[in-house]
Amino acid sequence: MSDSLVKIGELAAKAGVSIRTVDYYTSLGLLTPAGRTASNYRLYAPADADRISVIQRLETQGVSLDDIARAFTSGAPDVTEIITRIDDDLRTLNAALDTATPETHTLLAAIATRVHSLITIALQLPPDLPLP
Repeated sequence: MSDSLVKIGELAAKAGVSIRTVDYYTSLGLLTPAGRTASNYRLYAPADADRISVIQRLETQGVSLDDIARAFTSGAPDVTEIITRIDDDLRTLNAALDTATPETHTLLAAIATRVHSLITIALQLPPDLPLP
């Protein structure tokens, strides 16, 4: 099992971030070590590099790290897939903003602001809230 796991430095290098960033994300609950070495070094799954990428993209889209952490720890079984889809949609929206006419740009900017607000609200809902 530990053959496929990577040490914190390897994860940081693979994700293109510092070891401090990996430590910080771990302290926020954004990352969870998958194991430990005999010397008690943390081991992470290689897929955590992709998770770091998603976290950073969401953060640049205006989603707070606290909100991202809350989403990851909410207990929803497919939250990572949902967050990845939201991230993809926000990137598509921002790409459209870059090429939009001035009139369309204003509309798309308003939509992006509304999406950010809705994401923030959705991430604050209790996971066991009954939906109509």
